[in-house]
Amino acid sequence: MEMQQVGHDARIYEPHQHRKYRATEFRKFLTRIDAQVPEGLDVHLICDNYQTHKTPAVKTRLQNHPRFHMHFTPTYSSWLNQVERFFGFVTEDLLRRSDHSSVQSLEADIRKWVSEWNTNPTPFTWTKTAEQILESIGRLLNRTSGAGH
Repeated sequence: MEMQQVGHDARIYEPHQHRKYRATEFRKFLTRIDAQVPEGLDVHLICDNYQTHKTPAVKTRLQNHPRFHMHFTPTYSSWLNQVERFFGFVTEDLLRRSDHSSVQSLEADIRKWVSEWNTNPTPFTWTKTAEQILESIGRLLNRTSGAGH
């Protein structure tokens, strides 16, 4: 498991050590985080709405570990997910100008790029307030309600 310092008390954990990503692997990931984060600190997890993060076994584990707080990105909300912008940088800086003969080669190049990025990371910041975003969503809903989709 790769762990990176992001801010004073924030870290990014990479759960994907296996090709498969099921509830079993996610529970193992939670166990590793629990062992590495000092007791007394809360753990906030930002996850997509993938069913793996919501199985009964995962819910039970989280109930038994109240310092873990799950935050789910809304479905179909890539506009809200700033990780999408990060992937945009990876695409622009690395993927469009590269050729990989294997998944392992691609993974190695991405890990190298991330390592270089982290030598001088740039924080992502919101340019709109929550109210402005909600107003924009309201306008979109007004335009699309009853549109037949």
